[in-house]
Amino acid sequence: MAEQAPGAANAGYRFVQPDDGEVHVVENGRPGAPALLLLSNAAAPPACWDPVVPLLADAHRVIRVDLLRHERGASQPGGHDVAAQARRVGAALDGHGVGRVTVVGHSSGCTVATALAEQRPDAVAALALIDMGPGLDAKVPERLHVRLLLTRFPGRLLWHLRTEATIRKAARAGFTRPVDLPDAWIEHVQGMTHRDFVGAMRAPLAYLGQRSLPDRLTGLGLPVLVVFGAEDQRWRPSSAADYRVVPGARVELLPGVGHTPMMEDPRTTGRLLLEFAAAADRPG
Repeated sequence: MAEQAPGAANAGYRFVQPDDGEVHVVENGRPGAPALLLLSNAAAPPACWDPVVPLLADAHRVIRVDLLRHERGASQPGGHDVAAQARRVGAALDGHGVGRVTVVGHSSGCTVATALAEQRPDAVAALALIDMGPGLDAKVPERLHVRLLLTRFPGRLLWHLRTEATIRKAARAGFTRPVDLPDAWIEHVQGMTHRDFVGAMRAPLAYLGQRSLPDRLTGLGLPVLVVFGAEDQRWRPSSAADYRVVPGARVELLPGVGHTPMMEDPRTTGRLLLEFAAAADRPG
């Protein structure tokens, strides 16, 4: 089994109401501590961060935002559009009274983290990106069943027929080490519509197609940490080197780890995030 961190700290749950819909926020740690925002990809629940939250919450106010309440996703302006998601996250931070924050994204959550920094330079102090390819050429081709799911037919039918077993099987590509997939993940995917799934898969690629992440990050002038599993099966691990063009960027490859380091190796991932956030929190 993969190494697991201790149980998550007590969490507070809250819904905030931006102009275009309700957002689910989970908060851990000390309210007065430096803020740390964790963004998963839209097809994963905030619970995917549970293994690292106890390591982070002792020294930080840890905030997790569900990028889209999937049962409401089809009716929200912008849907899964990355810029629209970033605006919702910014509104959630404002509703929580958060000032400056270190933002950590995982997978496509990195695109929303970057867009938030573009929109809100006043709010974002530093960016940590976990297992997101720098550009479209870094993408590993999707497996056949995913390509089929992205079609109107038979995609809609296959989505309707999904079961807990098929969800768990599909999720295996996100891990190299054995990981217990939390029930919250299954419930999260079961609550998504086919339209949600397609939007969650395509929107980040559209964002990357406009400009690569290193290009965007270079213009922001923020401290940047890139963490990549050396055995990632969704994005080419060698592509992590492309982030080195960003001035001052720190790139860390984790041996034997796949696409989801915060679940596969929470202690190392948590340590890297703590070191990075501590440096970002220091005045001057």
